[in-house]
Amino acid sequence: MPEQRTTNPTLSAYRETAFSAGPSTRVGLMAALVLGSVVLVWAAERAPREGHDYAWLVAVSIAGLFVARGLHLHRPITLPHLTGAVMLLVIANFAYRAEHTAVGFVFLAASGAVLMLPQSSKPQPEQLPRIADLVRRSENDPLAPFALHSAKSYFFNADGSAAIAYRTRFGIAVVAGDPIGDRRRFGELLTEFSAFAAAHGWRIAVLGAGVELTQLWQDRALDHRGLRPVAVGRDVVVEVGEFEMVGRKFRNLRQAVSRTRNFGVSTEVVPEAALTAEQRRTLLDIVDEWGHGRQNRGFSMILDHLLDGRHPGMLVVLARDADGTIAGFQRYGVSANGRELSLDVPWRRHDAPNGLDERMIVDLVDYARARGITRISLAFAAFPEIFAEKQRSRTMQLVYRAVRLGDPLIRLESLYRFLRKFNSFSDERYVLLRWREVVLAAAALLTLEFVPHRHEN
Repeated sequence: MPEQRTTNPTLSAYRETAFSAGPSTRVGLMAALVLGSVVLVWAAERAPREGHDYAWLVAVSIAGLFVARGLHLHRPITLPHLTGAVMLLVIANFAYRAEHTAVGFVFLAASGAVLMLPQSSKPQPEQLPRIADLVRRSENDPLAPFALHSAKSYFFNADGSAAIAYRTRFGIAVVAGDPIGDRRRFGELLTEFSAFAAAHGWRIAVLGAGVELTQLWQDRALDHRGLRPVAVGRDVVVEVGEFEMVGRKFRNLRQAVSRTRNFGVSTEVVPEAALTAEQRRTLLDIVDEWGHGRQNRGFSMILDHLLDGRHPGMLVVLARDADGTIAGFQRYGVSANGRELSLDVPWRRHDAPNGLDERMIVDLVDYARARGITRISLAFAAFPEIFAEKQRSRTMQLVYRAVRLGDPLIRLESLYRFLRKFNSFSDERYVLLRWREVVLAAAALLTLEFVPHRHEN
């Protein structure tokens, strides 16, 4: 069942005005808040020079502005936030009595902001069995297995046949990928989630929406009108039945695979649950070689709990060198009742031969072809058109340089060069957000993807 909505009856009158009014009324309310902010910033700058009473009045006004903004965003007042605001008021009172006007000013003004802080969502790892069942039934969605990440929260429809994976940050409910489960229920699910988010004072951003769901979000997120799509890349999906390494376009891939065969590399595909304790230690030692930690980052297109058996149905491809020592591995999530695979992350020893990842993928295609697996998702390729262009316009060249600045976090260009060997670029993915929230939404998206997560049980 969906999480219970929380409302505050004492605020119902204001909310009726703010949320049932037409666009012109909402614009007027926002303009009044902006104008009030400008006036209060000017007044706050003068406050230290105007004396105790003036500073107190300005601080109260700023606190009131924060409260008005929170009410406008439909944020509920929770007991923890109320407690925090009261504590700030107590400190402000002592500061004013002790003639520490500046300190009292800051704490009094901040009390309104603390009172209206957005609620945060909590991870729901206890929902893993329900989510795993929906992932198993989800079709034609390469991102479906990543709904299992233990840092995510979930919103289910009434009968539990579909769900949305999300997490809140800075008052933004960031949805990861498309919903999972019964696609016929996605429209009503989006409408219900939009109302649920509005009741909690959250704005919405979607990271990695597919083409069909992009339009559905714009049509059905009734409490979050104005979501705009920004194309951010393409899925890279190998259609098993059509994949053949023939022709000039596969030359680099053939060369990479041949190189590993010359080195005597062999591969094996095993269920993650079947790994022995010794194999797990060996694989985790390979991960630790790189010093990146054991997948404590990521949100939309990566899983945690590496090799501990927590996520059901995972497959692992092992690559061994000529003497039988494991040189690398790849882990895959499973969906569509076992017919679709999605690569989580590949790992290899520093001294492993070049072409190891290509070899594991090509051998997995053969494994899949013999077992009725129809699609293998290799990754999400961000902005492939930028890297594919040989003659870039000035604008595209600026974008290219800006994207390359992110290389320390994620090597997009080298990833593109690897993926193009498979010639399997598929459907576009989008970020959905509202332009007036672009700064907060971008901060939420980036921190969810790149800031380490606390380990969830």
